Amino acid sequence: MPRGIPSLSEVQKSEIIKRVTDKGERVPDLAKEFSVVPKTIYNLLKNKANQHQAVLELAKLKRENEALISIIGSLFAESKLGKKKK
Repeated sequence: MPRGIPSLSEVQKSEIIKRVTDKGERVPDLAKEFSVVPKTIYNLLKNKANQHQAVLELAKLKRENEALISIIGSLFAESKLGKKKK
């Protein structure tokens, strides 16, 4: 393999990820084809998994935030109604 830091374009990165995840191609074979070390591809896959996890976590936090805003709104409305009755 050539020395130095080979760079992959975004198109190549997405193609590699797709071929590994969808078609089940072997990482060492793809590494040879794209002239990179297998570790590079494993890092791509790890980063993709981390991005997916981050998206799921963000969605969860948004749902929790909406629920908390709803609860706070209800409590605020109840406290205002309670004060008006006195």
